[in-house]
Parts: sequence; structure tokens; C-alpha cells
Amino acid sequence: MKYIGKDSKETVVGRFADYVSSGKAETFKSYGMEFVFGRREGPYVWDATSGKRLINCHCNGGVFNLGHRNPLVIKALQGSLRELDIGNHHLISEQRALLAEKLAGLMPGDISCTVFGVSGGEAVDVAIKLARGYTGKYKVVSAVGGYHGHTGFALATGDEQYRAPFGPNLPGFLQVPFDNVQALERAVDKDTAVVIFETIPATLGMPVPQANFFAEARRICSDKGALLIIDEVQTGLGRTGKLWGIEHFGIVPDVIVIGKGLSGGIYPMSATCYRKEFSSFFHNNPFIHVSTFGGAEVGCPVASVVLEESSRPAFLENVNRLAAVFKDGFVELKKKHPTILTGLRQLGLMMGIEMVNDACGPILTRSCYDHGILAIYANNDKRVCQLLPPLIIDTKTAYQILEGVDGALGDTAAFLGLK
Repeated sequence: MKYIGKDSKETVVGRFADYVSSGKAETFKSYGMEFVFGRREGPYVWDATSGKRLINCHCNGGVFNLGHRNPLVIKALQGSLRELDIGNHHLISEQRALLAEKLAGLMPGDISCTVFGVSGGEAVDVAIKLARGYTGKYKVVSAVGGYHGHTGFALATGDEQYRAPFGPNLPGFLQVPFDNVQALERAVDKDTAVVIFETIPATLGMPVPQANFFAEARRICSDKGALLIIDEVQTGLGRTGKLWGIEHFGIVPDVIVIGKGLSGGIYPMSATCYRKEFSSFFHNNPFIHVSTFGGAEVGCPVASVVLEESSRPAFLENVNRLAAVFKDGFVELKKKHPTILTGLRQLGLMMGIEMVNDACGPILTRSCYDHGILAIYANNDKRVCQLLPPLIIDTKTAYQILEGVDGALGDTAAFLGLK
């Protein structure tokens, strides 16, 4: 059966506008980016009707860390479909137990227990439930400009622009500037249940924190009896050159949240991983969080392959080699485009192209598209365009990306009169 390219672009876009989202259809039409995902393979995606090819440097926030339709991931799903289905979240599961055991072996410190979910937002909700349930406290501290999801408690940790249409925020949620130890120390008190940060906040434009920030956050949480949650939905699974981004900062949080890339781009999967000392809450309340599709058994072998591949030393070495290529490349690009390019925010292949003003990000997004690169600006800091290539690319592809960004920077500078 044919799934891709069955209809004209006009028909596809019109049907999408009528039955899915007229707002998205209108937005991409205004941008001149009515791209319809068609064939996809490795780092590339093709438009379903025109055949235009893009190198995917958005990766849906890390979903496609292993590229599109990775053969190892496809093979794992094909195999699991011969024996498994969703399973039953209420019951004991062989597949979830095996996957959780594998996660425990890869987590930092004594983090060894897991609750599975479907999305990163759900995993964050579980983490906050655990923190509030275990501590009996209610306050939740997060970062201004951070992003943890569009649902429930996750939404409550985010900025007002995402919450305002739905009424007042939930009580007990407050924000502090990211990477500001003094502000964090003032905010955390005896009523604080949890502090939650992304290792590197993608929607805030990938600011890399000071080397001691998370050590100080760990100290503050321990002193006040609050749990520290680290959101690794985008930074996890090798994106930063280590399996978990928080490993760069030498601390062990109480909870790590992962998602996106755990799916292998094939089967939705997220995980809330926590230290065993907190397991008493779920032991006493084993059905307090039920997720019908969380940790679906048919998807567990897929996630297991993702963990195996992402944790291989050779895989992580390749990420770091590529990171050096981009670091050097952007030094040259800054010399070539001094009127627009400020620099590269980078930890491994978690990268943000920093420019001189808020107009740059949206325009560079379109210019990159014209030069064959799919890259999206950071909504909470529009000076920055996110650059998240698949972690499986080779050096040749890295140089192709740099070449595309070079052309896009030139076009953006010209359009904004910055030449």
C-alpha cells in the first residue's frame, strides 16, 4: 500500500487545514514552508510532492537522534510485533522489567527505578507527583523560559504564554532565572517539594550553565529537603556527547526524565527514573499513576535498542568528533558573518546559533529551509536558532550543514539589512 505522495500538495494541505489544524497550515503557508513529510531516511526528509530534500536539524527535539527509520530500530519493532502488543499497564510485565533494568544500569549514581509513559510531558507530571507525594510539600520551582511540556503539572512549570489561555496557574508553582544560584537559593524554602530544570533549556535558546550551577542546585535541594529533577528529554541519549547531559556537571539528581529519542523515532516511549529511596511512595500507592500506553510492551525492545546504540563508546566518540567540527566551523562562520552571528551555544550536538536580535531566528529558519536545512528558532529566545542534527551523521554531512547555514546566514543578514 502506498502511504506517501498519494495526493497533490494542495489536496494534502487543504485536508490538513480542514481536519487537523488550520492555524498550522496558515502559518507554514505564510512562511513559504508548506513542507509535507514524505520519504525519510537517515538524516534526510523529502517533501511528499515536490521531492525537496532537507537535512533534519530539528529532529523534533531529539526524536530522531538515530536518524529516520534506523534499520536497527525497525528490526526491533518488526521482531516485537511477532509476539507482543501493548500489554496491560496494571499488571506485572516482563518487557517493562527488562527495559527498566537496562535503564538502571545506565543511570548515574543510585537512580534505579522507573515509571514508563508515552510523552515527556507525562514523564514530568509523574516526577512532580512523586516529589509532592513523597515530601508532602507543594512548591515547585522551575526556570523562566524553560519548557517541560504542554500538559498538567508540566504546563504549570512553563512560561505564561503557554498557560494564560487556560486561566490562572496552579498554586505553588514559581520560576527563577536559569543559571542563577542566588535566585534559586531565595526561592527554595521548607515548603518546596521539587526543583526542576532542563540540563540545557532548548526553548530558551540552549544556554549552557556555569560549571557549578547544578552542584549548587543539588546542595540547595539537599539542604531544604526538596527533590531535584533533571529533564533530559532533549539532552539525553548522547546528544551532548555523554549519555546524559547532567554527567557533564558531576552531580546525581533525584529524578531524571527522558523521552523523545527513547522512541527511536518509531514507538512513543518516555521514562521517569528515580532514586530507590523514593520508591516507598509508589510502593504504598502502586496504582496512583496509570498510563494505558506507557511502556507499551511492543515498544520496549525498540527503546532497549536505542539505549544499547546510544551508550556505545564509539557512538559517543562520534558525537564528540562531530561537535568539534561544528565548533571550528562556527568560528569561521563568525568571521564571515560578523554583523549577524554572535556565536554558537554548544554542548556536544546540542547547539544554538546565537544572533544579534529577535528577528534573526525566524528569518534564519526560513533561510535554512531554502538552503536544504530544517532548523527551528527557539521560541523563548528568538535570537537563537536551534541546531540539532541526528547523531548518526558523518563528517561530510556536518560540512554540508555548515555550508547550508553559511548561505542562510548571508541571506538572513541581507534580508535584515545587516550586511
